[in-house]
Amino acid sequence: MDVRRHPSWKAVLGDELEKLYFKELAKFVKSEYQSKEIYPPAASILKAFEACPFDQVKVVILGQDPYHGPGQANGLCFSVSDGVRRPPSLQNIFKEIVSDTGVIPQSGGNLERWATQGVLLLNATLTVEAGRAGSHQRKGWEQFTDRVVKELSEKSEGLVFMLWGRYAQEKGATIHEQKHLILRAPHPSPLSAYSGFLGCRHFSQANRYLETRGLRPIDWR
Repeated sequence: MDVRRHPSWKAVLGDELEKLYFKELAKFVKSEYQSKEIYPPAASILKAFEACPFDQVKVVILGQDPYHGPGQANGLCFSVSDGVRRPPSLQNIFKEIVSDTGVIPQSGGNLERWATQGVLLLNATLTVEAGRAGSHQRKGWEQFTDRVVKELSEKSEGLVFMLWGRYAQEKGATIHEQKHLILRAPHPSPLSAYSGFLGCRHFSQANRYLETRGLRPIDWR
């Protein structure tokens, strides 16, 4: 569990791993994996960073917890492993992509193809106990991912931040609005998707913004 394996992230986050809270977090997470069923698989905890280097980030999507059902979480927020049925929130994300862009998403719900194009799919909490949503909150992950958001906001320019739901919007409250495009909408959960997520047109807005900056748009399939 070491972002220093990933050179572009090491430059901006290396010192964070030396802080006392992170060392205590690492001990807690190691103990949890040894004694309980924890998601995602240990090798995938930092998949968001592995798949999308710091200097290649174009779009940031903030989630809250990994999925806590068997075989779902794969280290990327909202994403599920190959062969796993799409959860309702992801179904609504794809529904909005079709409505917004006309693009028909590929089958399955593994979003790694987005990550390799520059979409950082970052959960606020990177691990969770099976069947217990929120079980690893307030253990230190939020402080670590706050630092990630801070570094992206301060050391990059022209990023697109998609903040869906109150939790993501509060976590993104310190992002520099003058430097980045911040898109806000309700969460894609069935409980709130029809209150403004469906119809938000974030995917086309993101691509238009990237194109104005001379960057290749994201293929949302």
